[in-house]
Amino acid sequence: MMNFIKNFNKDESGAVTVDWVVLTAAVVGLAVAAYSSIETGASNLTSNTKSYMGTVTPGSV
Repeated sequence: MMNFIKNFNKDESGAVTVDWVVLTAAVVGLAVAAYSSIETGASNLTSNTKSYMGTVTPGSV
C-alpha cells in the first residue's frame, strides 16, 4: 500500500492533460471574444451599407 502511494505521488502523467485543458479553454475563450468583435463590426458595416444604399438613386453615382 505504501508503494502505491509513493508511486501515485511521483506519477505526473495527468499534469500534462490539465495543462492542455487549460490551454484549450484559453484558445476557445479568445476565439469567442474574436467572433464577438467580428460579428459586431460586420453588423455595423452591413447596417451602414444598407442605409447608404437606401439613399442613393440608381444612375446618380
